[in-house]
Amino acid sequence: MARLDRLYGWFDTRLDLEEAQTFLGKAFPAEDSYLLGEIAAFCFLLLILTGLFLGFFFEPSISEVEYEGSVAQYQGEEMPEAFVSVLNITYDVPFGMLIRRMHHWAAHLFVASIGLHMLRVFFTGAYRNPREINWVVGSGLAGLTMFAAYTGYALPFDEFASTAAGIGYNVAISVPIIGDALGQIVFGGDFPSTATIPRLYFLHVLVLPLAIAGLLGLHLLILIRQKHTEAPREADVEGREPVDREDDSVVVGLPMVPNQAAVSAVVFFLTLATLSLLAGFLPVHNIAEYGPSDPASTPSLVMPDWFLMWGYGFLKLTPSWMSFDVLGIHLSSEFIGGLVLPGLVFAAVVAWPFVDYESEPTHFGADPLERPSQTAVGVAGVVFIMLASIAGMDVIVADVLDTSTAVLRPYLTLLVIAGPIAAGAATYAVLGGFDDDTGSDEPAVGDGDADGDGSAGDGEAVTEDDDGDAISSAADRSEGRR
Repeated sequence: MARLDRLYGWFDTRLDLEEAQTFLGKAFPAEDSYLLGEIAAFCFLLLILTGLFLGFFFEPSISEVEYEGSVAQYQGEEMPEAFVSVLNITYDVPFGMLIRRMHHWAAHLFVASIGLHMLRVFFTGAYRNPREINWVVGSGLAGLTMFAAYTGYALPFDEFASTAAGIGYNVAISVPIIGDALGQIVFGGDFPSTATIPRLYFLHVLVLPLAIAGLLGLHLLILIRQKHTEAPREADVEGREPVDREDDSVVVGLPMVPNQAAVSAVVFFLTLATLSLLAGFLPVHNIAEYGPSDPASTPSLVMPDWFLMWGYGFLKLTPSWMSFDVLGIHLSSEFIGGLVLPGLVFAAVVAWPFVDYESEPTHFGADPLERPSQTAVGVAGVVFIMLASIAGMDVIVADVLDTSTAVLRPYLTLLVIAGPIAAGAATYAVLGGFDDDTGSDEPAVGDGDADGDGSAGDGEAVTEDDDGDAISSAADRSEGRR
């Protein structure tokens, strides 16, 4: 024991382990909805691990090579090397199909968990002072995640992927003044060029993952500095250091170690199990069915993944007559529908905490039912994105209704404009907004968290003081003084 004590003392004098022990007692609010942030982080980790596996076998090149794999219909054909390598991963590399499917579904769950987390933060008002910065960081993270997914499903260079990448290229070069330079940087020149797949591969496996990891790290650092918000307390917290139910200087929850760490481990394995089940039973993009890229043909049905469908809907609904010149600068309908409208959506999301502004720091979240205006805006935004996504699927909708897309699009445009207004007004009315004589939307105490890292459960109590130092307490939950 003496040697272990000396070894611990040696590390303690150099790494200040006592301070680390204090940090391990950080309090996490006991709310299940806060686990959405952890699910997103675990999906990103699994994306990195499965991506490393796939990277050993993928060839980022469109050079023609002879296929000698297991798919009989392509035996002996000269095809792009990227397409051939994905065929080999899927049908010839041991566990290749499983890992490719896990990578696919992890990307979808990553985007979904970020989106649901942002909705929870929005509706509970957890973006308010002093957490506006973390909302902006989270919005940037959502945008980067979507772009990373886009660069990923363009890599197989099958007929579907090349068509989707071509749409992105046309949108990129439509940017006034810098469009040609943007096309050179992202796509390596006129699409498709020999540099397209290597350029997208570089963005997908290095640039964007590093940017996402950086924003995730910044997100967590801001969280550690600002601490969590909380759900409302039903009563005063009893213990060695009693906490008043309205005391906003204290975080009541679970200590990071061992309780929150145990919950996080369970969440990780549940996430892994869910992705394994999806990968085992649900197929992903079938490149053998689409075949290698053929510039002379176009698939009958090309649509992006669900999380990009709303932007595709904008592109579909923007009429060609919206192309015009301003001061000698050409603004095309592709630029307006593909970048301006989605950019305005992201700008509105980023700006919202400065619209719904609180002058004083807010520790507790808000009850959405007590915030008619903010909740109505949120519902309208969700309906807007859903209807724009339906517009992106206009070919399918037209087929179901036995009509043409040309006939359908004016109605879809009207629906995208009027639908959110009607949904927002209905929500405002149901929540009693029109009956509010004072016109005030003062939020009630509710749940919320600007970061999404938290959990439910019981554990040894811990209290954090203003500097985050852990202090023992006898309550059934841990408490963190801000």
